Amino acid sequence: QVQLVESGGGLVQAGGSLRLSCGASGRTFSTYVMGWFRQAPGKEREFVAAISSSGGTTNYADSAKGRFTISRDNAENTVYLQMNSLKPEDTAVYYCAADRALRLTRLATLYDYWGQGTQVTVSS
Repeated sequence: QVQLVESGGGLVQAGGSLRLSCGASGRTFSTYVMGWFRQAPGKEREFVAAISSSGGTTNYADSAKGRFTISRDNAENTVYLQMNSLKPEDTAVYYCAADRALRLTRLATLYDYWGQGTQVTVSS
């Protein structure tokens, strides 16, 4: 069992930056693929980025490429999402998730563990 806790959300102006963090409990963090997803009001949860267990491979949604960077520190049991050049359409609740099966998948249904989410609001 893994417990995930996100932090770092907040209110930022368009063009600004935020860094989200997701801390994980347990000694097996380094064996999981980690992903970030987001959900805006009235919309389905969507994939943002994922990172392999070692951190050597990443996968980004087209909306995140060039602006967001996912990274992880296995010694600290933490995954990060650096978000730059934020836009109002990035406003959403952001969730981190863990996949035991190491698929680096974009499908939310295949992730095993989820955090409670952190709100990101980008004002225009």
